[in-house]
Amino acid sequence: MPSQVSQNKQFGIERTLSVLAETKNEAALPVLISALDSSDMTIQEGAIRALLARRSPIGQRELLSRLHRGGERWRQIIGEGRGQLTQALRDAVLGADAQMCANACDAVLWFREYDLMQSLITAAEDEANENSTLAAKTLLSLADLLYEQLSSPRDYNDRRDPQLVRAHVVSSLENSIRRFNRHGRSEIMIAFLTLAERDNAVLKQILIDPLHPVYLAVVDGLLHQERSGVMRMLLSFLDDPHAPSTAMGVLARRSDQKFVQHVLRKIGYEPSAVARANLKRVENIPWLRGRFEVLDALDDACQHSAVKMLMASNVKRTDAFKVIEHLLTKGKPGGRRMASEAIAHFHGALANTLVLKALEDEDPCVQAAVVSQLRARGIPEALTRLIALVDSPHQIVREAAAGSLSEFDYDRYLSAFELLAEDVRKSTGLLVKKVNSHAIPSLREEMKNHSRTRRLRAIAVACAMDAVAQLEVPILALLVDEDHLVRAEAAKALAVCDTPAVRQALREAMRDRALIVQETAERSLQELAQRATRSHTPLTAADARTAEALP
Repeated sequence: MPSQVSQNKQFGIERTLSVLAETKNEAALPVLISALDSSDMTIQEGAIRALLARRSPIGQRELLSRLHRGGERWRQIIGEGRGQLTQALRDAVLGADAQMCANACDAVLWFREYDLMQSLITAAEDEANENSTLAAKTLLSLADLLYEQLSSPRDYNDRRDPQLVRAHVVSSLENSIRRFNRHGRSEIMIAFLTLAERDNAVLKQILIDPLHPVYLAVVDGLLHQERSGVMRMLLSFLDDPHAPSTAMGVLARRSDQKFVQHVLRKIGYEPSAVARANLKRVENIPWLRGRFEVLDALDDACQHSAVKMLMASNVKRTDAFKVIEHLLTKGKPGGRRMASEAIAHFHGALANTLVLKALEDEDPCVQAAVVSQLRARGIPEALTRLIALVDSPHQIVREAAAGSLSEFDYDRYLSAFELLAEDVRKSTGLLVKKVNSHAIPSLREEMKNHSRTRRLRAIAVACAMDAVAQLEVPILALLVDEDHLVRAEAAKALAVCDTPAVRQALREAMRDRALIVQETAERSLQELAQRATRSHTPLTAADARTAEALP
């Protein structure tokens, strides 16, 4: 029974509120206003909906006057009918009542009432308005909310197109910027910088005219504001083929860590052609001078980009060298690697000393970058250092060293082999084998060539390069070559290769149909036997009989 009474009461309240919302009798208004202060939340919330439905200016003002006491539930209900309080909000923003204005400003932000931006601008510009400062701060916060919305994926449940909203808001801000010398509201200028795009005509007009009334304020805002919208707009000038010099100067002067990281991430691994052209106009980057605190706090990727930014700029060479020196000796791996490449653009004793120091860096990539610079710098004993580095445990260093020893190229050596003196053949051949990882595989293929002359040359090259042991199998194959001269040269070459397979093959070659092959095989076996005796290597029975039979 009590439950039924409660339901009937609830139905009665709802029915009454519905009638009060729909009736044209103005006497309903005071009843609904008094219901806003009811302790019964059902009555209170119903009264809110009824007043919103009646669209009465008086009712809207009463709602707004109590908004700071209503809490989250009031905010939700009023938010469902967003736009129904617009006139009351506008009147409160422009009015003199401090509490009403505060409530209105809160509501403008809660409900993102972008249509009230002009009202906020008007209130902020009015020096006689005691609430002008609050209006200015609200205006700036509203601009931040719009920027956040523009930067996020669009919510299509909201029928307002944020791009169209921005165009309307920026237009209002532009008009206020033109009056800046009268009101001097920095919040309006910052809101403009937050939402304007780099090709905005008013903005460009300001940046190209140092005598413009807003020039100093805009430059100060671009230089110090950490708002994402302002930084984004300033960074976008890097991609502008016609970026104002002022914008590029400000971009380079900013030394706050957050912005520096943003600009370096935008530059990335390699700046675009437009960004490179713009950076070329920069002659001073303060955070790349002095004690390098900002530089040292950067991560690998940003230090890499910092070098790219520096080298693309027009900073003095002496200042640039100090940065490269610092990074090459104290930077993170990414910074040291890029600095090791950039040092190639600097010459002289100091740069040479830095290069030699970098050869000892623990990072193989750093070593490889400076290895390729040794000979061009005329560093003493560069050739000796390069030859030693061919044996580096790191492949990238070995390849860099080999690339700097181009005169020891295998193909060049092979083509000039017949023209070289015997001692030069040997000394150069050893380096060619050391420097060229493909020398042995290439020589192996050369031994299969159809030309007898090239097969003979391949055997001679193998001997000069001291590579017979590495080419034992293909040389053994030449012991049965169709040409007796090739067979003889193969037998001669194998005299330095003491393995069971070689000995057996030479013994078989002693029965070759060509006398020269027989004699050469005998001499090679004799040399092997003598070498084994000198080194106290035990001979097999077959080797002993062979040695006794040799003259």
